[in-house]
Amino acid sequence: MQIYWTKINKIIEETPEVKTYLLDCPEGFTWEEGAFIHLGLEGFNAGDKPNRNLVRHMSISTVPSEKAIGITTRIREQCSEFKAILRTLEVGDEVAIFKPHSNVLLKREDKNIYLLSSGVGLATFRPLVLEYFDRADNVNQIHSLNVDSSKEFLFTNIFTSAPDKKFTSQFVDNRKDYYEEVKNLATDKDGLFYIVGSDEFLKQNIEVLREQGIKPEQITLDKREQQLSEFLSFELSI
Repeated sequence: MQIYWTKINKIIEETPEVKTYLLDCPEGFTWEEGAFIHLGLEGFNAGDKPNRNLVRHMSISTVPSEKAIGITTRIREQCSEFKAILRTLEVGDEVAIFKPHSNVLLKREDKNIYLLSSGVGLATFRPLVLEYFDRADNVNQIHSLNVDSSKEFLFTNIFTSAPDKKFTSQFVDNRKDYYEEVKNLATDKDGLFYIVGSDEFLKQNIEVLREQGIKPEQITLDKREQQLSEFLSFELSI
């Protein structure tokens, strides 16, 4: 396993609680759309065993052509040790990145794609949309639906409906309206549905989609293969 130590070159305050950390891209480091990395803070590997409190899986919110590795995360006042330390870091400080992997590559199957997310989960989908804008081959169209009760919606410069690009974007601020819209989207019985958010959010979305007749193979989650059955293999209540 190769560990890259790299510097923070810019910090963007997206909202009062959400920051994007742009990291220098080490030579030889590559990734695909929808990827996550392990982000390690100073001291995470100082002992005999890695300090797991100082490592997190983080989605990469940029594409390689942007020449920076973007990490977008919500940091609340009451937060974990990891995020409390991350909040104190400044431009020029070093962090470790390793083991990039993507579970949510853009599927090019000549179908409609629906991106379902909660809050900062939208960061995972930002690279997919940019990849689609750059090359729309074999994708009919993309629709993004994001729910965020804070109403501090992210990346609105990118997540703006663009009919000429066959891209639509929708933001809602409550779960009731959100799930009603998911049901509407699920009338497309041939569509592909990507979901990013908390485990509870994933399960609720899957239940709604399955009740509308969407099959497990039409649903993509940001989970490893061995975790998928936990979410996608369940009996529908009658």
